[in-house]
Amino acid sequence: MTDPNLIDPLCPVVSDLEPEEQAASYDRWFRAEVQASIDDPRPNIPHDEVMAELHALVNANSNGFEAD
Repeated sequence: MTDPNLIDPLCPVVSDLEPEEQAASYDRWFRAEVQASIDDPRPNIPHDEVMAELHALVNANSNGFEAD
């Protein structure tokens, strides 16, 4: 158990759950998200198509500035 005196009460990372509970909770959430994606009736979009759209969006919004 973590020493309560070492916890920043405003830190968004701190959890009241023990690590095992937190891991189990995350696992349930993750599995539900994956299942929801599998069950989604919308058509899949190929990875290359998504990446091309994202690259075009980034290039359109770059306003001529290059990243270092």
